[in-house]
Amino acid sequence: MTVPTLPNSELAVMELLWTKGRLTARQIRDRLYPDASKPQHGTVQRLLQRLAAKGFVVRDRSPGISVFSPAIGRDAHASAQLESLANRLTQGSLVPMITRLVADNKLSRDEIEKLHRILEEEI
Repeated sequence: MTVPTLPNSELAVMELLWTKGRLTARQIRDRLYPDASKPQHGTVQRLLQRLAAKGFVVRDRSPGISVFSPAIGRDAHASAQLESLANRLTQGSLVPMITRLVADNKLSRDEIEKLHRILEEEI
């Protein structure tokens, strides 16, 4: 299964929605472009339309104004992206990726201990 990769602009919108939960287009615009010299309403609308088409956001019109919320959680998106990367790079195995992170000291001691606890629970 191909998982859509989000460009930085769409990911910025998703980060806001993952953090805040529900926002109007205006709230998103005000947070993404607080010092914009020209209106960014059209840009935000296009971002939201693309995200909705990809299945990442849902629009609720019941309060009289459109309110957007995430249709997929941050962890689910990260997991799907990691699985997609593993499929492309290591025939679906996460072991070489995790091994590389450990060997390159990219994981803290606490993160390694957390992985160890998770593995112990699964065995």
